[in-house]
Amino acid sequence: MNFLINLFLVFFVLVALLMALVILMQRPKSEGLGAAFGGGVTENIFGAQTTNVLVKFTTWLAGIFFALTLGLSILYAHRGTGGESEFRRALMKQQAAPATSPAPATAQPSPVSSPASSPIQASPASSPAPAAQPTATP
Repeated sequence: MNFLINLFLVFFVLVALLMALVILMQRPKSEGLGAAFGGGVTENIFGAQTTNVLVKFTTWLAGIFFALTLGLSILYAHRGTGGESEFRRALMKQQAAPATSPAPATAQPSPVSSPASSPIQASPASSPAPAAQPTATP
C-alpha cells in the first residue's frame, strides 16, 4: 500500500506543478504575467485557439488533481485503520486473557458488605464482634 501511496504522491506533485504552469501560461485580459511566460509561443504551437486549449487542459488537470486527492485520502485512511486494528486486536487479547482465568475456590466477603450480598450471615447477637474490624465512613 505504501508503494501505491508514493506513486500517487509523485503524480500528485507532477499534476500540481503542471497545472500551475498551465495556469500561468494562460493569457489574461490585461496581458499581464501570461505574456511573460510565453504568450506568443503558445499561439505558435496551438494556433489561434490557444485560450480554449489551455482552458481545456487546465480543466483536465484540475479533474485529475481532485481525483488524486480523493484517492490519496482513501489510501491514507485505509493505511491508518490497518495498523490501528492490529493494535486493537492485541489489546483485546490482553484484556480477554484475565477474564478467562479460573476464579479462586473460596470467596471471602469484604468487611463492608451489604447484608443482601453476603451468602452466609450470622445474627449479630450470636457472633462476637471482632476487635480490629475497620469501620467504613461514607
